Amino acid sequence: MGLLRALRRRHLRRRPFPSEWLVHLERHTPFVQALDTETRERFLEMLKLFAWEKEFIGSGGFTITDEVRVVVAATAVRLVLYLDLSYYDHLREVIVYPDAFLIPDRTGVVLGEAKHWGTVILSWKSVLAGLSNPHDGHSTATHEFAHVLDREDGAFDGTPELRRYSHYAAWSQVMGTHFQKLREGRPRERQVLDDYGSINEAEFFAVATESFFEKPRQMREKTPDLYEELQRFYGCDPLTGRAASSAPLQK
Repeated sequence: MGLLRALRRRHLRRRPFPSEWLVHLERHTPFVQALDTETRERFLEMLKLFAWEKEFIGSGGFTITDEVRVVVAATAVRLVLYLDLSYYDHLREVIVYPDAFLIPDRTGVVLGEAKHWGTVILSWKSVLAGLSNPHDGHSTATHEFAHVLDREDGAFDGTPELRRYSHYAAWSQVMGTHFQKLREGRPRERQVLDDYGSINEAEFFAVATESFFEKPRQMREKTPDLYEELQRFYGCDPLTGRAASSAPLQK
């Protein structure tokens, strides 16, 4: 599978980025416009690979358009821009509903879900809502794709595959401390993180990822060690829109 994927990506890289896709990015993803020229080219390269590799399926009467494919792909690539697209190798399909939806084994309506078997389910309305207010700390697509990164090493446990083995001890200590403080309702954590992150370690990582990209200034001020760990993992500084001191991970 690795060889076939590499050959397919080599073929896809030769295809030019569709110029009409830029309209959708300009309309919905201001974070792309903030990238410098070199990083933006890297972003667009990764975006087209994700958009063409993954199967996008409309559900609940919803039709997948280029706009949907491009915008959803952009939210996914944002997380791995300074990591590697291989973090999504086990993700096969993205199912998109027009609005909130029902899942048989869940109570109430759902805005998004990441499945163990390589599927992400999203509400298009919720995806757009998350992008329309990029500083409120709430982004369904970011949340669900963070779960995919978490699951890449085999489990939804709040610890994705880190850059180096030596990083795991600090990650465990920092993430565990702030998870517990959020469960206790500590004010600093609640000013930065949604209470939904107190459910378990996996939800804490996903919620923290939302805040890292959407509320970086508050996170750096209120929980600087948490900000530092996420910065080291993602390899970027959302406050500047540039790479952090960590080099991109080569997997």
